[in-house]
Amino acid sequence: MLSGMDLETPRAHHDLGGAAKYLCQPIDRAGHALTDFDKEVDALRQVLGAKGIMTVDELRRGIEAIPEAEYHKLSYYQRWIRSITAILLEKGVVTEGELAAALTAPFPALR
Repeated sequence: MLSGMDLETPRAHHDLGGAAKYLCQPIDRAGHALTDFDKEVDALRQVLGAKGIMTVDELRRGIEAIPEAEYHKLSYYQRWIRSITAILLEKGVVTEGELAAALTAPFPALR
């Protein structure tokens, strides 16, 4: 018998640990290289933390707030950037207009 959480207890869509539907699925334990995107998102989170702009707790809150349908379609670091974006907009660090302009700018302008 499993210990810990009651398998009948409702849980949020991001809380997958011990969920019955995942218990029999193998876990890919093979190492994998981080992409440039993964490294850049991690670096951005570290800079925002070092500057006191956002905390890892805020990052987690933002990830947990991603709607279920979107959450399961995103990769690990895509969830991070989605959360970072939401937090920066929420705090007024960037505006919707600035974000839209950055997303439509030619790639070199982002560097």
